[in-house]
Amino acid sequence: MEPALSVLITPGSESLLERAYTDAVEQVDDADDTRAGILDAAYEQFCRTGIQRSTMEDVARRAGVSRITVYRRFATKDALVEHVVRREFRRYFDRFLVDIEQAETVADRVVLGFVSSLRTIRRNPLIGGLVTAEPDLLVPSMISDGGRTLATVRQFVAGQLRREQRAGNVSGDLDTDLVAELMVRVSGSFLAIPSQVIDLDDDEQLAAVARRFLVPMLEPTESPS
Repeated sequence: MEPALSVLITPGSESLLERAYTDAVEQVDDADDTRAGILDAAYEQFCRTGIQRSTMEDVARRAGVSRITVYRRFATKDALVEHVVRREFRRYFDRFLVDIEQAETVADRVVLGFVSSLRTIRRNPLIGGLVTAEPDLLVPSMISDGGRTLATVRQFVAGQLRREQRAGNVSGDLDTDLVAELMVRVSGSFLAIPSQVIDLDDDEQLAAVARRFLVPMLEPTESPS
C-alpha cells in the first residue's frame, strides 16, 4: 500500500471518523485561509486524479502556492490526506443534522437520516469515489479497525435517539445503543456492498426501506418472560 494512504487504516490510533465527529460536535472551523485553500485544492486534485496518483506538487500548483507553503501547513502527504478526508466526514455529520431538521416526526427523521447518510457519502466525489474506485483502501478501514468506525457513527445516531427520548418522542425503554447499532450496520452494508435489489441512487426506494424496516425499531421490544 502506498504510504500516503496508510492514514486511512492506521490501527491503534483515533480514526478519521472519530476526529471528524469531534470536529462536528465542537464546531471546529479553519480560520487559516491559506490552509483552507490548500485543503480545497487537495480535495479537487484527489477527486480528479485520485489520492495515489496525486503529489504534493500537484496540490501546490492547483492551490496557486509554493510546495514549501503546502509543507508548512501539512508536513507529509499522509497529513494532507487525513485532513481532507476528515473534513469530508465532518461535512457528512453536518449535512445529516441539517437534513433531519426538515422532518416533523421522529419517524420522518429516521427516514431522512437514512437517506441523507447514503446520499451524502455515495454522492461525495471523494468519499463516494473511494468507496467505488478504491474499496480496498476505505472499506477495510471501516471493517477492520476493531469496530471503532462503526462505534463512532453509532454514538452519533444513539445521541440523536436519546434526544428523541428526552423530548418524549420515543419510549424511555428504547435501547438506543442497540437500535443505533442496527441502523448503522444496515447503512454501512449498503455502502460497502452494492445492492442488486435496491437502487441506492433512488431516494424514494431508500425512504421506503427505512420506513418499513428502520422506523419499527423505534418501538421497544418486550423482554421475554
